Amino acid sequence: MQPIPVELKTWLYASGSLTQQLTDLASGSFKVEPTQEHFQRLNFVDAKWMRMPLHHTSWVRESYLYGCEDLPWVKAKSIFPILSLQKKARIFQHIGTQPIGRFLFQRTNPVCERRVIWLKEGWTRQSCYTWHGCKFIVQETFLASFEQFLQKKNSVNEG
Repeated sequence: MQPIPVELKTWLYASGSLTQQLTDLASGSFKVEPTQEHFQRLNFVDAKWMRMPLHHTSWVRESYLYGCEDLPWVKAKSIFPILSLQKKARIFQHIGTQPIGRFLFQRTNPVCERRVIWLKEGWTRQSCYTWHGCKFIVQETFLASFEQFLQKKNSVNEG
């Protein structure tokens, strides 16, 4: 496995709203492009992490997050177990192109367990949130286009 690039480390371990952080980096530009929404059974690893029964179904939302460039910066995947959708987290099923972070961090600071892993698309942070008694996972993979943007920005700032 390759080492985490220096410019990505702070992003992978940052707390708070990635939506807000990307918006700030992109001078106010931010867009969510949902690519897929579907139901699927929880896999073993995710079920164990959320302490949910393995046979439970979850609602999955996949999307790309854009900053101030034409290419997406982040590939996001959110996994909401049915038990959470029967509670307050049901709003996430109906937010369309709005970012999850806009609701998740609105007047709350949810409990977050984090793990950082390497996937074929890039370095990924997985966050298991507990929000108003609901558990769900938000996975954010930082794409090569984001790393390139950070490198360009850093070289401009250094030059």
